[in-house]
Amino acid sequence: MRLEAITWERLGDTLAERLLDLKPADGGPWLKVALDGAPAARPGELAVLVSEALRTRGRSSLTVGTEGFLRPASLRFEYGHRDVEAYYSGWFDTGALWREVFGPLEPDGTGRVLPDLWDPVTDRATRSDYVQLPPGGVLLMHGPLLLHHWFPFDLTVHVSLSRGALRRRTPESEQWTLPAFERYDSETGPAACADVVIRADDPRHPAWSG
Repeated sequence: MRLEAITWERLGDTLAERLLDLKPADGGPWLKVALDGAPAARPGELAVLVSEALRTRGRSSLTVGTEGFLRPASLRFEYGHRDVEAYYSGWFDTGALWREVFGPLEPDGTGRVLPDLWDPVTDRATRSDYVQLPPGGVLLMHGPLLLHHWFPFDLTVHVSLSRGALRRRTPESEQWTLPAFERYDSETGPAACADVVIRADDPRHPAWSG
């Protein structure tokens, strides 16, 4: 894989331009984009940059973070607060994401999306209002481990960190999650299957391929 140096701002612009020319694979009116990466890679910040770049080009978008679709603590921590298997396959409410985000964006959907469902701090429902994404709008979903759920993305972007960079940039309290990302790399291979790969070992100087 050949990586080219780029700034985050240019990357946001480049991805936005690519999305302007992309057609939904399902023939519907909405594009669905994954910005995949461990929390330490900060894929949500890239989602904001792409959203702003789309806005300046007259294109609507909706940014959805999977941290807003965590399962209740009673389910996430059923096998302890640091169970790697639970984090890998059971922390995120994929059923709710299908129902509240992807379902409304099917070709015959309403475009009425719930941006978040569960607040992990209060461990209660957020009670957020639904957001209407107009035809031609773009869903920008960001979060970890996105590419092994078979979500119907039209473009997949993986923000990659080397094992050493991931360890350095992950807070001590979250280091227990690292084996989940090693498993993700082994089983899913996001750097090989994503449409766009961004290497962010040095957060000031990213490089990309795509």
